[in-house]
Parts: sequence; C-alpha cells; structure tokens
Amino acid sequence: MATFRDEKDSLGTVQVPENALYKAQTQRAVDNFPISGLVMPAGFIKAVVIIKRAAARVNCELGLLDADTASAICAAADSLDDDDYRHQFPVDVFQTGSGTSTNMNVNEVLATMASQRLAAKAISVNPNDHLNMGQSSNDVIPTAIQVSAVMALQAKLLPALQHLAAIIDDKGQRQGDVVKTGRTHLMDAMPLTLAQELSGWGFQIRQGIARIESSLPRLYALPQGGTAVGTGINAHPEFGDRIAAELAKITELPFVKSGNFFAGLSSQDISVELSGQLRTVAVSLMKISNDLRWMNSGPLAGLGEIELQALQPGSSIMPGKVNPVIPEAVAMVAAQVMGNDATIAIGGQSGNFQLNVMLPVIAYNLLQSVELLANCARLLADNAIATFKVRQKNLDKALALNPILVTALNPIIGYSKAAEIAKAAYQQQRPIVDVAAEMCDLSRNELEKLLNPATLT
Repeated sequence: MATFRDEKDSLGTVQVPENALYKAQTQRAVDNFPISGLVMPAGFIKAVVIIKRAAARVNCELGLLDADTASAICAAADSLDDDDYRHQFPVDVFQTGSGTSTNMNVNEVLATMASQRLAAKAISVNPNDHLNMGQSSNDVIPTAIQVSAVMALQAKLLPALQHLAAIIDDKGQRQGDVVKTGRTHLMDAMPLTLAQELSGWGFQIRQGIARIESSLPRLYALPQGGTAVGTGINAHPEFGDRIAAELAKITELPFVKSGNFFAGLSSQDISVELSGQLRTVAVSLMKISNDLRWMNSGPLAGLGEIELQALQPGSSIMPGKVNPVIPEAVAMVAAQVMGNDATIAIGGQSGNFQLNVMLPVIAYNLLQSVELLANCARLLADNAIATFKVRQKNLDKALALNPILVTALNPIIGYSKAAEIAKAAYQQQRPIVDVAAEMCDLSRNELEKLLNPATLT
C-alpha cells in the first residue's frame, strides 16, 4: 500500500506520497486539477529548472543567497534525470493560469533535493525563500515558455526543416529531366519538370525556416526580473540583466533582458507570433503531403505519377492495398498544429491587466507543435520524398494526350483556334500535335517544336 507523509504550507497540512520530492503546494495542485492527465512537457520543466539554477547563481553573486545553498540548488538541478521529469512533476496542464503550481512544483523538488545534499550541515532549503528568490511565477513561466521554445526550435525543428529542404532539393536534382503534366484546379495544365515542382516545395520550407528565424530575436528577450506585475518588486535591480546573461551562458543561446517587463508578463504576443509561423509551416507540409497523395493515387484508377514506398498493408479487408501513410500522418499533424494555433491565439487574448492567465496551455500547445512538426518533417523527408519512384510511362502517356499544350500556339494561331483544336483533341483522345497538324496551317515539324513538352517547361 502507498505510504504518505505530512507536508505543511500556508493553508495547512497535506498528505504527500512518501517517495515524492515535491511538497504541499504541488500536492494541492494534483488534487485540485484532476482534469486531463496531461502534464507540462519535459522540455518546459527543464527550462524552469534551468531558470532556477541561473537564479541561484545570480543571487549568490549578488550576495543574497549563501554559497552552500546556491551550490546545492545548482547540483540538484544538474542531477535531475528523465525519470524525475516523468514522475516528480505531475501537475496537470489545465491548472492555475499563471502556472504557479508548476513553478512551485519545481521549487519544491529542487528544495528537497538541495536540502538532502545539505543535511550534514543542517541547512534546510525553502521553496519560496530560496528557490523563488527574486522571482515570481508571473515572470518565471513566461520566461520558461520562451527558453523552452527556443531550445526546441534550435535542437529539433529548424534542423528537421533544413533536412527536409535538402532532401527535396536532392530529389529534384536527381529527377531534373522528368517532364510531367501540370495541374491547376486539379485539371490538366501546361507541363513542368518534376524538379520545378519540387523546387516550389523546397522554397516553401526554406521560407518557413526564415519566418521562424525572424521571430528568434523577440524570443531571446526574456521578462525574467519583472516578478509580480513587471515592477521587479523583491528582485535586485541587476537581477534581470544578470539572469539573462547566466541563461545565455548555460544554454549557449543569446538571451537578453526584455525591453519591457510589463509587456512580457501581461502579453503572450511572441508565443502568438511563433505559433503563427508554425501554422504556416504546417500549411506548407499539408500542401506537400496532399500533392504526394494525389501524385501517388491509383495505382490504376488515379494519377499514378509516382509510387510511394510501401511501408505497411493498407487495408484489413482488401489484400494488396497500400496507402500513403506518411503523407496522411503529416497532414494530421498539420491539422493538430493549426488547432494548437487557434488555442494559443485565444490564450494570447487572456492577458488581463498585468498578467496573462492561460500560460500553461500556451506552453503546452506551442511545444507540442514544435515537437510534432520536427518529427513529421523528418518522416516526410526520409520515408516519402527521398524514396518515391517516378512512374515514367504514366507521365509520358498523360503528356502526349494533354490538350492544354496547345496554349503554346496562342500567339501564332489565336486563342479561339487553339481552343477548337484542344476541344477536338480531347474528344478524340488523340495527341494534340496530330490534331493540330490537321486543323491549322503550321507544318508538322513546326508543331513538334512548338508543342515539345520539355521545351515548354
């Protein structure tokens, strides 16, 4: 049977699991918010832990925290492992809107671990007085959102998108001489090369990278130091600058103090901005995924332009069926990210006076979007784009019968005559060059030059 211990806070005594590193305030949050079973992402908790480590170092340098306590807090922060992140931080995402419960959860865990390290010296580390020194949940949580987002972007999403763009470019170069029918409104249009088509995808991804990178300077500007309402109450005047510098040192990222703590605490405009950039990337990935699905459709009754790698049986009832599972999964991720963006936008509107009060759900959705996009970008690159095969015969057949090639004759024979030829070619299901030779005065040789699909690309 589970055993418990008593822990006290300003409201009284609470029973906490005996093996838990957290204390009363965390347990109250666990009891108060049995809502989703979703907890804050490990990357977010790690960001809060990094902030606590940096704060301990800065407060020690400022002469506000003794060296033993600061050293124990830093050592505790460094010793947390993946198992701790799973089990010692159980607070639901849907909690108090400031994220105070998560801030105190981290404070309590690190206070317990630091106190254990100092037991021989009979020094007790307090979650509020020591771990939260010069801080408030109101500046720690917004700062953690930005720190965790930047770390995830730099470590996961930006490299994944760069990999995807490189794979698209490589595929385009290797298929550079493949000519295919273009399509507008899902209807036959003028031809283009597969390399040209893929170049559009690659450009979309690189634009997405550029959009994300354009947001980084604002993500690097941290509101830590604003404390309760942005005035910096209870924080040393140098705390904001010093902790930004310490966080930059720890993470090797160019963090600086925000130019305005009041905006940093009361608004989440930077999260809304970044989420919008992520939504744009999601839209690009959905467009590319749907193009792949259409191009792969068939194999007999669809377009059948390419053959995606067969990764698993596609039906529990139809033998031999294979589905475009990776593009489908990526499209679902895109839909999820678009939904996350809507939640973040609504959350961003909840900056009431001096504090935004939807911080945990903003953090959760933002980091989920980054994680999902990073994972699916690599899957799309490696298991769909890099591995698809071109079905040349199908491409050539569609090109030969494409009546829209007659567009190239517009300047010579006029739109009306060209439309007449196109209509006849379509009705007769004959190559456009044969029908044009019968219906206009241009020689066969001239027509073959003018209607050469490769030339028209």
